[in-house]
Amino acid sequence: QAYMSYSNVAALTHLAAKPGWEITSTLDDVKIWTHEEGDVLSFKVEMQVKIRPHSAFSLLSDFTLRQEWDKHFLTCELLQAVNEDEKIYYVTCPPMAGHKARDFVILVSQRQPCKPSEPYVVAVKSVTLTSVPPSSEYCRSEILCAGFQIYSGSSSSCTVCYFNQVTSGVMPYLAANLTGSSKSIEDTALECIKFLE
Repeated sequence: QAYMSYSNVAALTHLAAKPGWEITSTLDDVKIWTHEEGDVLSFKVEMQVKIRPHSAFSLLSDFTLRQEWDKHFLTCELLQAVNEDEKIYYVTCPPMAGHKARDFVILVSQRQPCKPSEPYVVAVKSVTLTSVPPSSEYCRSEILCAGFQIYSGSSSSCTVCYFNQVTSGVMPYLAANLTGSSKSIEDTALECIKFLE
């Protein structure tokens, strides 16, 4: 368990630090980058938010609030609070055209910064729980690596970076964005900013 949590946070930190991110879209408060490596596509959404970083951290690390701003989350249920910083959730997502509804079992690891220059981290990856086997109703999907890094701006603002490493399982949700319109990602980011502020 300790290894899972460590590798979850380490994977996100590693993804964020990779060279070769390319900016694809810039709005006033939202910037979108992509990173391609083999058949893995990652994207990063940077949002400027006018609230304290610790407030953003506590709102974003509680995944039961996620469907308030992210329409890709239909339901989110806390399955297990492993400890204060590690929680396992069961998430369902609405069906997309021609695809079954999807479900995920995810580990969410949260970390406060040790030094002022470091970000708050909320890391997400799929895990397997024998108590939640795949069902015929949903297509069980996997999150390789996703999550948030929250950097302090001033005392009342922060920069929230959302990362997601995309596998073919998440592709239907992003297919529209990859044809050149990143509208859905931007809309979700704007909803996130509105929710946080």
